[in-house]
Amino acid sequence: MNLRFVLLCWLAALAVPLAAQDRLPPAPYAYQQLKDPAQEARAKALMEELRCLVCQGQSIADSDAPLAGDMRHEVRSKIAAGESPGEIKSWLVARYGNWVSYDPPFDGATALLWLGPLLFLALGGWLAFGRFRRGANDDEEGAT
Repeated sequence: MNLRFVLLCWLAALAVPLAAQDRLPPAPYAYQQLKDPAQEARAKALMEELRCLVCQGQSIADSDAPLAGDMRHEVRSKIAAGESPGEIKSWLVARYGNWVSYDPPFDGATALLWLGPLLFLALGGWLAFGRFRRGANDDEEGAT
């Protein structure tokens, strides 16, 4: 009897993720373009600059994740309402953080991201210079 209860609890625990699936229909502008081609072009350009928070390697324009669809809907709705792409991007950054942008601003939180490659390049140059200098000193000592 105790084993049956444990097995039943285990099966119920496996079924929980199935109940958590997104059953809502996609937002209206998630997969539908705006009627005005100029507005759709501005929305598409902005969607290419924004990272999908689920996929992280795709823009929201390319992602099929439900969250990316919701973000596309927000971008298109706000463009249709007359907001500028800069205002929409600022709103999304305030809501999701700098990670949502493929071009994060330079600040204290992203300084290592921007300066890290330069630091590694300088460290590699310093190590290479030291190695070559040591090699030249070894050659001079061997010649005498």
